[in-house]
Amino acid sequence: MPQTITRGIKTMIDEANTTIETLSTSDAIALHKSGAEDVVIVDIRDPREIERDGKIPGSFSCTRGMLEFWIDPQSPYAKPVFQQDKKFVFYCAGGLRSALAAKTAQDMGLKPVAHIEGGFGAWREAGGPVEAWVPKAPKG
Repeated sequence: MPQTITRGIKTMIDEANTTIETLSTSDAIALHKSGAEDVVIVDIRDPREIERDGKIPGSFSCTRGMLEFWIDPQSPYAKPVFQQDKKFVFYCAGGLRSALAAKTAQDMGLKPVAHIEGGFGAWREAGGPVEAWVPKAPKG
């Protein structure tokens, strides 16, 4: 018997978008250009996407699958960046995963949070700055 999904992804994204701040691409680009030190732009895309397409300069990479673990200070995987008193602006490729990520972060108590409407694709299309992925040197 097939599964019956009672709350689909469209509903989840629509719900997220009613409770989180959504930045237009132009507002996100202006925020980035301002160099605001109280903002962390968080790229939740898979590393292969970043390697292939580049990223917003200065953004912090956190895959969607590790988000909750990196935010929670009680987690053995907690990242200090998420313990800062800053605004966290999430983005993905098209603005869907980032809406869910921002909602999850907000539900966990991280605030303020927002996401970029249209994601990295809209950012690049609007002429936002992009930097190429640079592999890290091996340790040791």
